[in-house]
Amino acid sequence: MTSPTTPHDREKVVSKLPAWLRQNLKVRAAQHGIEIQAAVEQGIRAWCDLAATTAAVDTSGADSFSTFLPPGQWEDFRVTCADRRVSLIQGLAQSIQLWLDSNPAPDVTRPEITRRIIVCNQKGGVGKTAITAGLGEALAEDSNTLHSVRVSKALAKALRASEVQDGVEREEDPLDVENLPGPGLQVLLVDFDPQCHLTNQLGASPLPLNGDSLTNHMAGDPKGDLRDLIVSIDDDTFAGRLHLLPACNDAFLLDVRLSAVRAREAALERALAPLEADYDVIIVDCPPSLGLSMDAAAYYGRRRDGEKPGQSGALIVVQAEDSSADAYELLTTQIDDLRNDLQIDIDYLGIAVNLYDSRRGYIATSSLQGWVDIKDPRVVGLIGDLKEQKEAVRVKKPLLSYAPKSQQAIGMRALAREVL
Repeated sequence: MTSPTTPHDREKVVSKLPAWLRQNLKVRAAQHGIEIQAAVEQGIRAWCDLAATTAAVDTSGADSFSTFLPPGQWEDFRVTCADRRVSLIQGLAQSIQLWLDSNPAPDVTRPEITRRIIVCNQKGGVGKTAITAGLGEALAEDSNTLHSVRVSKALAKALRASEVQDGVEREEDPLDVENLPGPGLQVLLVDFDPQCHLTNQLGASPLPLNGDSLTNHMAGDPKGDLRDLIVSIDDDTFAGRLHLLPACNDAFLLDVRLSAVRAREAALERALAPLEADYDVIIVDCPPSLGLSMDAAAYYGRRRDGEKPGQSGALIVVQAEDSSADAYELLTTQIDDLRNDLQIDIDYLGIAVNLYDSRRGYIATSSLQGWVDIKDPRVVGLIGDLKEQKEAVRVKKPLLSYAPKSQQAIGMRALAREVL
């Protein structure tokens, strides 16, 4: 955030504001990326330059509010309030409301081409489903509400925030966390795994075997509109911006059915393309497979004509242990083969290290360093192995609504902003 003057050029002033106006100011300043003190300064200056006072603001229940202003501005403001025969509290409220009216909330930036994120790893149990859900939830959070986000790009700082000492989670360095507006995007989560973990974790029901499914649409045998299978997730928190396409156990036979389909690599794209106009981001939770279904998922995440590098692609989820490294090699080999065979660009969006716990000692710390050393793709997220995720799964609620201030939630928001 920026400020027109440095802190030592300012003087502290104390007044009062109603809580609702203070909160609106806090959110709007964050949306525009400026300091609250700069917004107040601009509002007071604009209000003093008016020919007359603006409409009165309800200041009932006003409570203490302090900020820093350029030297002399507060005294000039006091004179203007006296001339207009309004109290300092009312003048300040009008000034801030004037700034809010002059600086409306920015529109959510929506991609021209729906972004497609393929969350993958051939190894099971690394937490692809948790990352898929957390990433989608973070992208769908309200743009008019502030959320705790770890903003530091230094992995060492992220590590310190996730460490546990003496069995007690360390309090994070406040410099590592900032309150930021949510992206406010329309997000579709696609459960592409026949085990239905994403569907079950978010409290939805797997699709029945005798009904319609994504598998049927990919195999060219749809029984209806795929849009009719989509369910909304946790409307109270995400206000209808987060949706799920549930899985069906028939996906266990997907590779067999795809073997008889022409241009089978494009089967997932053909199925999901009609939905893209409704969403800003589509995130696919892939099964732990190196079969035809993974080929179809990787192809769906390829870079399309007119799409910038890094807008869509593969997000690889790993753990800080040796078997994840073996699986990583298998997955990247498959993606590289697909790139070469079909002459397409499939971008890596990064590596998310999940379920990290430094208490596991040398294996965990050295493995993490190994992921960091890869550089391309780089590590874009570090999520600790803490209890909140497991609790959210148990009660079948999204992590970011169940424990929005947890370290894992803060890490998911950081991951979302790295991927964006």
